[in-house]
Amino acid sequence: MINLTGSWVAMPTPFTEDNKVDYKGFETLIERQIKYGTSQLFILGSAGEVTLLSQEEKKEIVHEVIKMTKDKIPVFFSAASLTTESSIEFARYCQDEGADGVIFTVPPYVLVPQAAAFAHLDDCMSAVTIPCGIYNNPSRLGVQITPESIRALSEKHSHFVVDKEATSSVEQLVQVQRLCEGRVKIMCCDYPKYSIVIPTLGVGGTGTANIGGNIIPEEAALYSRPWTSMKIVEEGRAGYYKWFPLLQDLYAFSNPIVIKAALNILGLPGGHLRRPYQDLGGSRLQDLEKLMGELGVIDKYGVKR
Repeated sequence: MINLTGSWVAMPTPFTEDNKVDYKGFETLIERQIKYGTSQLFILGSAGEVTLLSQEEKKEIVHEVIKMTKDKIPVFFSAASLTTESSIEFARYCQDEGADGVIFTVPPYVLVPQAAAFAHLDDCMSAVTIPCGIYNNPSRLGVQITPESIRALSEKHSHFVVDKEATSSVEQLVQVQRLCEGRVKIMCCDYPKYSIVIPTLGVGGTGTANIGGNIIPEEAALYSRPWTSMKIVEEGRAGYYKWFPLLQDLYAFSNPIVIKAALNILGLPGGHLRRPYQDLGGSRLQDLEKLMGELGVIDKYGVKR
């Protein structure tokens, strides 16, 4: 069973100039993550422009990415969908293709009550045998999965291994850790306005499910380490504080707008954004490049294309 820990990077989907999925670019970005110490990857999340991909594209991405990552780095795919049935169908597809794991969410927009949210996640987890987790993101999904629901799911499903938290509530983190007693690993987003990286690690979480690692993979891997010694605590806090301004810029607009701009600044295959997103430009792009230069990101990670 996979034990998620450290830096879990939510990757963008690179596109070619003619708006196709750029698999060569995908491979470049994945190999870079492996090189710099990322522990596992998350594909087809919001950073991957998943709502702007066709079902055929999503399945092809699963097929191709597994070929690139097998026996190199664990990869989880989002099985989020608008219905329970379609979530199950896609999760089973991922399982049949050889995915290391899948992540489920409450369907967005429908705003189901907690009992329905639990039933949805329970049915989804019952449909697969590979490691699975939940993405608890009430700001995007409209529903908070309660610690009590998470505990009940963890008691029923031994392959429920990770709670990917995107919430401003430290109480949520404490209660999940307290009620689940380590059965489910907590990994948090790196959204600066929530600033739950340090609280998550402090309550016993095992790492971060981040977008910062797309730009600073080695640094994100270091400040995402679980707190197993005071040396790691001190190094992690110092690193997180240093890179906080970059995270603020990366989250200035909805993911993956700034991520792709930063990758393109580095000469990496971020590619363009699909409509209705608009590529970052003007003074905001100039300010991002200036900050990346001042922090040494361009000198360390920039490549010539």
